[in-house]
Amino acid sequence: MHDPLTTQTHDGNSQQPCRIIAVANQKGGVGKTTTAVSVAAAAAELNKRVLLVDLDPQSNATTGSGLDPQTIEASMYHVLLHELPMDDVVQATTVKNLFIAPSSMQLAGAEMELVSAFSRETKLRVALDKVSSDYDLVIIDCPPSLGLITINALTATKHVLVPIQCEYFALEGVGQLIRNIDLVKRNLNPELELAHVVLVMFDGRTNLANQVVDEVRQHFGDRVCRTVIPRSIKLSEAPAHGLPITVFDTDSRGAAAYRSLAAELLEEPHG
Repeated sequence: MHDPLTTQTHDGNSQQPCRIIAVANQKGGVGKTTTAVSVAAAAAELNKRVLLVDLDPQSNATTGSGLDPQTIEASMYHVLLHELPMDDVVQATTVKNLFIAPSSMQLAGAEMELVSAFSRETKLRVALDKVSSDYDLVIIDCPPSLGLITINALTATKHVLVPIQCEYFALEGVGQLIRNIDLVKRNLNPELELAHVVLVMFDGRTNLANQVVDEVRQHFGDRVCRTVIPRSIKLSEAPAHGLPITVFDTDSRGAAAYRSLAAELLEEPHG
């Protein structure tokens, strides 16, 4: 395992408290993992020390960051179920300043195992509390479901980022996510809020995409990010190469959009 503190030295950005953002949407195929990986890599480019936490049993953020889940000995499963310290699972990626706490297939069974666990909703928060001072930004890639793993993510952060694709039924499922955020806020984490909505897979040539943008902006107001992520073949190809879009095709529209989104998220006040 790579020790993040010996792999790279911190550049002094730790004056600001660590910002933790959970990327969540229970609907699959909405660019959730692409957004998590791309924002994390773009923020690392901005000389921020970034930890990407992969909580999805499909391990797409892990493979998209260049790691093979089959070869990982310790993953977020061991953090959540066996209280292994985060430092023991965090690995460096090929991107400077970007570290990952990888997922594994074992996480698929973690939902059931967590049911009977003591303090089952706060496992991630406790684990992150011990390492957050090492990072400027933590991005949590949630599974596309609203079980105990996602509740752990929502309990560990103040800020939820929801990607919404510019297609029919764009808001489908978002209402349920908002209700769950409210439930967690009332019962477990009073500081939680749906802080950001980002429009993804935007095709400006279609009336529908523009209608969706208008609808989402009317619905969520200033929580909608200024940056809109375009539909892009390169964005869908990058994960197969184990690289974030900022590395896979550094001059692409997708890379430029995610750099803009990362800068926008980082300019928000901490807290």
